[in-house]
Amino acid sequence: MFRSTLLAMVLAGGLVLPIAAADVVVKIAPPHAIVERRGPPPGAGYVWIDGYHRWDGNAYVWVPGRWELPPAGHHHWVAHRWVHRDGGWALVEGHWR
Repeated sequence: MFRSTLLAMVLAGGLVLPIAAADVVVKIAPPHAIVERRGPPPGAGYVWIDGYHRWDGNAYVWVPGRWELPPAGHHHWVAHRWVHRDGGWALVEGHWR
């Protein structure tokens, strides 16, 4: 009984941590995006994923854009974006839709 309760608590704690980490609010507004020159796609069907600024805990760091194949033909990329939240800025991760 004790082991199953302990295991359940550990698993529940593991589910909460990623959610809390996703809502980091930065008090400094993100800089403007960097305009990148993209080369030709490496092959048919590739989609350009724009670069974005991420927060590393001390400063914004540019993550360069890249070519990527969609997981399936009908998917499209929803870009990373910073949204105003709780008196600061929070990153909404890019994803395939």
